Amino acid sequence: MNSNPVALWRKRGFTYITNCRSRSTLFAMIPRRLILACALVFITAIGGLLLAQTSSKQKSGVQQQDFGTRDGRPIILYTLTNAHGVEVRAMNYGGIILSLRVPDRKGQLADIVLGHEKAEGYMPNPPFLGAIVGRYANRIANGTFTLDGKTYTLPKNDGPNTLHGGITKTFDKVLWDGAPLKGKNGVSFTYLSKDDEEGFPGNLKVTVTYTLTDSNELVIDYQATTDKATPINVSQHSYFNLKGEGNGDILDHEIMINADKFTPVDKNLIPTGELRAVKGTPFDFTTSTKIGARIEDSYEQMVLGHGYDHNFVLNRKGAGLSLAARVYEPTTGRVLEVSTTQPAVQFYTGNFLDGSVTGKEGHVYKRRYGLCLETQHYPDSPNHPDFPSTILKPGEKFHQTTVFKFSAK
Repeated sequence: MNSNPVALWRKRGFTYITNCRSRSTLFAMIPRRLILACALVFITAIGGLLLAQTSSKQKSGVQQQDFGTRDGRPIILYTLTNAHGVEVRAMNYGGIILSLRVPDRKGQLADIVLGHEKAEGYMPNPPFLGAIVGRYANRIANGTFTLDGKTYTLPKNDGPNTLHGGITKTFDKVLWDGAPLKGKNGVSFTYLSKDDEEGFPGNLKVTVTYTLTDSNELVIDYQATTDKATPINVSQHSYFNLKGEGNGDILDHEIMINADKFTPVDKNLIPTGELRAVKGTPFDFTTSTKIGARIEDSYEQMVLGHGYDHNFVLNRKGAGLSLAARVYEPTTGRVLEVSTTQPAVQFYTGNFLDGSVTGKEGHVYKRRYGLCLETQHYPDSPNHPDFPSTILKPGEKFHQTTVFKFSAK
């Protein structure tokens, strides 16, 4: 008998195998090394298939998990992951974005937003890390405004002003109803802000969606309706550091802001009503400039804001998404590009971070360790009739969109 099993296979074919009286007859003719080699190939193939399936699950889609409780209700953490491994983690408490992992020029992922590892870290959250802010993002002077002949009084939480909607039932401190988006890699958060909540009129129903695309875009969509006329200005308050959160300050980041004008402020950081040209001032970011290049300038507005904490009037042409800003971090190559349907963006350089907040992995967040690009309407608009209106009326629909696009060069 030919002792070469390969030759036997070729000569006698599969019928020989099926006609063998026992499995032992077949295996007796095959060298043990060949059996082990075939088994190894088989196991490797199966393992590779399982690994590919696992990787596929990790690379795309929405996962959710219990993340604690608040007032007896569950906090749910949602993780969005796209085909390139970019990951966004957000929870229904405050609509807070806890982490955002994006690649550098070498493909290395890092978390680029300041925050905490657990929900409890955001209770309280005085810097508004990662949160949805509203009803009215930014400041309202003296905590008052007049609408349809009636004066409304709001809680004051920023000297004489109301900041980001008030004190207790603000968007950053409430539980939203969360749900994965059907057919999309995203999550929606819905909240009903009841009439007279924090002093604002009307039952305001708000939905904010986060969608992560395979183009490495985080699309944030805001929608709202009301049964009474009310001011609304909703924004997202993530602090970005493109070197990686906790990895030093953002002064070497280079930024371009697509704005020829900004709104100067008084000593309480309330707009004076003027729209001032940025040309010839430290606020001219029409060409990409290092954030730290002029941040210690003695220019009055820099002194009043303790750095940049100002509303930039975007150069818009019609409706739809328009470029607001572009940020580049030279050591990692990461780029953040912001587009929006909003008329303005608040550029804030973390001037009031003072080292009192300890974030992820024990990182202490010091002054200017993060920057915010809060797309929005102008601050204090309810008290400035010449500013773009922020009043939403019954039968109308509030709808704004902002896109954060990430890349590297």
